[in-house]
Amino acid sequence: MDQLLTANVATNLYWLGRSLERIELTLSEINRAYDKIIDVNTQAGVELYQKFHIDLNYTGVRDFLNQAIRGEHSANIANLMVNARENAIIARPNIDASTFGEIIELHLFCQEMTQSTLNIDYNDIDNILSLINEIWGAHSKKGKRQASDYFLKLGKLIEEVDFRLRFNKTQEMTDVMIKEIYVIINILETEGDAKQSQSQTNGVPLDIMADIYHRVDQLIIE
Repeated sequence: MDQLLTANVATNLYWLGRSLERIELTLSEINRAYDKIIDVNTQAGVELYQKFHIDLNYTGVRDFLNQAIRGEHSANIANLMVNARENAIIARPNIDASTFGEIIELHLFCQEMTQSTLNIDYNDIDNILSLINEIWGAHSKKGKRQASDYFLKLGKLIEEVDFRLRFNKTQEMTDVMIKEIYVIINILETEGDAKQSQSQTNGVPLDIMADIYHRVDQLIIE
């Protein structure tokens, strides 16, 4: 790779990846909770947001979508998208035009949805997820990878691993993602030959995650 990134641009690419993935995964969990509220458990939304350390109150399934997506809390989708847009603007020279345009389109959609007086419905969530899939799809089709691509993918993977650990997803797939994270870190490190910590607790490499965050910090600082 012959691409040089400033620490500021690398940081914003990394957090752009994390923000987009956080929105996508949060909406996927909202979808699951929505179905449960309708069919089997009216408290499914409360239980979901407890995992985000948020007390979410709603009067019914429709109000759940409104409160989950545009309520006044830290997991507000529009606010998360504001962060992603700011990341994208700062890293603009290292994002291709079509991807940048889709990010801006997604931001505008989220803002309009939040400011609307109409109730949020299932289609709004599907539209957001579709736009995010288009962003990741365009990214995956790129040929030769540059440092900017790797920092964006690194943020995406780390956010997904964080979610998987929080929601107790299957460990096998989590381990695959952790290995992929290390592959990217090794590519980005100037000296390479990164080594994983070997200590694990109940199969979950807690110290490895701490090591990953440390290594990412080092990559960005350097």
